[in-house]
Amino acid sequence: MEEMLKGYSDMTKGFQLIAAEASDYSRRSFNEMTAFMESLMAARGIEEAYQIQTGYMKSSYDAFVAEAAKLGELYAQLAKTGYKLQPQPSTAVSTEVVAADAA
Repeated sequence: MEEMLKGYSDMTKGFQLIAAEASDYSRRSFNEMTAFMESLMAARGIEEAYQIQTGYMKSSYDAFVAEAAKLGELYAQLAKTGYKLQPQPSTAVSTEVVAADAA
């Protein structure tokens, strides 16, 4: 019972960590978008606006890819924790099933 409760606690911590990471990414993304819009409005010409937009798109894409990789790792850890919670079949039962199938 203790192992089960510890496992559920670990799962809850995993979900909380994912939620916190997603929230942080959303906040950072919003702040970066705000800064981008401010700098775009301050652009003095088309070429400068193009450069600002190109830089923002590249950094935004790189940040997204990094965040997706980080969230992927967190979900993989969560899946491993969930797998550990699953009851593992006994080898004695497995041997009996194989023997019954062979007969």
